[in-house]
Amino acid sequence: MVQELLRKHSSVRKFKDYTLTKEEVSELVETAQHAASSHFVQAYSVIWVSDEQKKEELGRLSKNPKQFETAGASLLLCADFHRLQVAGKLQQTEIVIDTTENVLVGAVDVALFAQNLVIAAEAKGFGICYIGGVRNDPAAISHLFDLPTGVFPLFAITLGVPDQQNEVKPRLPVEAVLHENNYNSAKYEDLLPEYDQTMEDYYTSRGSNQKTANWTKSMADFLEKPRRTHMANFLASKGFHLK
Repeated sequence: MVQELLRKHSSVRKFKDYTLTKEEVSELVETAQHAASSHFVQAYSVIWVSDEQKKEELGRLSKNPKQFETAGASLLLCADFHRLQVAGKLQQTEIVIDTTENVLVGAVDVALFAQNLVIAAEAKGFGICYIGGVRNDPAAISHLFDLPTGVFPLFAITLGVPDQQNEVKPRLPVEAVLHENNYNSAKYEDLLPEYDQTMEDYYTSRGSNQKTANWTKSMADFLEKPRRTHMANFLASKGFHLK
């Protein structure tokens, strides 16, 4: 069942010695293209990184080199308004891209496309890992892959036959994310400490990389200071002067 497949998802960071074929990659991408898209703009492109030197450099620039070393396929997922600008030229129309709404549309389109691809891959027995570290140096990565104005990288996906399968992390309780009719903040006072205990139990008892940690402390440490503040200037350099 699809629900069972989705509940089994965990990130895979080490893969067996198997390289996906062009046919396999193309099939996954074609399946992913059937995701929903805002106004059918399909504002995404994928760079399949089959060149070993470029793959190594992508790992270095994203500060995640280990993720790419054994991957059977490495994909760079990009929001793409350049193709839409070309479409506009064919209609003698100048496409305006530099709005906050378009950045949101591109990010959502890429995310929907990517999750379709991930589900299709996992249904075939592959494992995957999202690499948000691509946004650590998006300018250098854009140069590495000749991304034109209107195109910016959001994340990468490594995939292949799993060599190590991580245990599934407990998610927030449904009650913490599901609100009925109105947003209810009061329930977090009880739910979040309970979830902290669940995560502490998980981290101390899992099969590898055991540690003492909980969710609220991890989030506080992660979000205490602004992250990747270079992204605003980078997006401007790609034609998105947000307004």
